[in-house]
Amino acid sequence: MKCPECQFENRDGAKFCKKCGNKLELICPSCGHPYQADSIFCDECGHTLTESKEAPSVDYSEPQSYTPKHLADKILTTRSSIEGERKLVTVFFADVANYTSISEKLDPEEVHQIMDGAFKILMDEIHKYEGTINQFTGDGVMALFGAPVAHEDHAQRACYAALAIQNALEEYGDKIEKDTGVEFKMRVGLNSGPVIVGAIGDNLRMDYTAVGDTTNLGSRMESMARPGTILISGNTHRLVRDFFEFESLGKVEVKGKKEPQDAFELIKTGEVETRIGASIAKGLTRFVGRKSSMAALLMPLKR
Repeated sequence: MKCPECQFENRDGAKFCKKCGNKLELICPSCGHPYQADSIFCDECGHTLTESKEAPSVDYSEPQSYTPKHLADKILTTRSSIEGERKLVTVFFADVANYTSISEKLDPEEVHQIMDGAFKILMDEIHKYEGTINQFTGDGVMALFGAPVAHEDHAQRACYAALAIQNALEEYGDKIEKDTGVEFKMRVGLNSGPVIVGAIGDNLRMDYTAVGDTTNLGSRMESMARPGTILISGNTHRLVRDFFEFESLGKVEVKGKKEPQDAFELIKTGEVETRIGASIAKGLTRFVGRKSSMAALLMPLKR
């Protein structure tokens, strides 16, 4: 029997894990009540215990099938207050580099399995930082940070998620190359700007109206990024420059934009983690004209 705590495979009939000492018992996935190995139904809630243990398949066209329950509950609880609101968000785009070439070299079923694994990495990290996946494409995703779940640090969250995804994909890509002989890397692009939140359905389908070129510039950043890297716009850089390390690419020509745009390659997290830390790093302004205030604070200490 496999220990639910440390995953060690114990002998049949064992009552405690020989590796970590955890009590071994079967738990009903519906109500959490222990049950015997020969049970067909839970005697506490009646849940069927003989159904397949395999994880349910994900339907990428149905948001409720891939959105974690705690995040879905937050969205549905607050949707009436945020529908129609103008919000500042960070748009996240990711897609597979050289996807057409990979599809030509491998069997369609192999490509499907590879993308399922990549999508799981993307979903896990995006949801970890409370981003919401707005759209799946055949070889990538579009996600939003800052709406419908509002976060002041939406740009930071998007950057943390992007770095975590690229780190995880590096190991995943090595495995794919070893198994299939093809190189697997993804490009990520970020841009920050306003959007208007539209209707949010019970199935978590969401409508957004981008203000200006918020999504367009994010998509352009992704298409211009080198495989395995993260490219962010000047809009996002201004919000997160104190918290991460970057390599500036200077002004770059962007399709659909009259003027060249600032672009930065996101390298890694910096030493600063909070706004206070960022202020300290820049240098704090010295207080002046506070003699009366300081005297009032010190007076109780002198009594």
